[in-house]
Amino acid sequence: MGVFDAMNVSASGLTAQRLRMDVASSNMANVDSTRGEFKNGVWEPYRRKMVVLGSGESSFKNMFNKAVNNGKMAGVKVNGIVNDETPFKTVYQPEHPDANEEGFVQLPNVDPLKEMVDLMSATRSYEANVTALNAAKGMYLKALEIGR
Repeated sequence: MGVFDAMNVSASGLTAQRLRMDVASSNMANVDSTRGEFKNGVWEPYRRKMVVLGSGESSFKNMFNKAVNNGKMAGVKVNGIVNDETPFKTVYQPEHPDANEEGFVQLPNVDPLKEMVDLMSATRSYEANVTALNAAKGMYLKALEIGR
């Protein structure tokens, strides 16, 4: 394990959690957006987005072997941002400009409560990565003081 691997792993976690916060904020901002994407000649509502995270390694065994054999630690990797395919909410609002012939409007599949939970989870994970980063920094500083 290299000298700065712990900091690199924490930094990758910070980046990933920041992206999760950004996506949750974007979802919250579009909770009432009835015009998201133009598909098949009609406007679809905004579709909730989700961040897919993974490790930089394919398996725990590979990661463990790398750590034992002084390999570089991979940290967190963002595999992508995907659309949530749950169905849209449908409400009866005949006066709405995007209502269909029967007066129903499709609303985004964004649940504000779920987004707040995701946002809180990402915030806590971000804070944990900051704590780990500060702990690694403290250990490095102590090691430098001993060397004097």
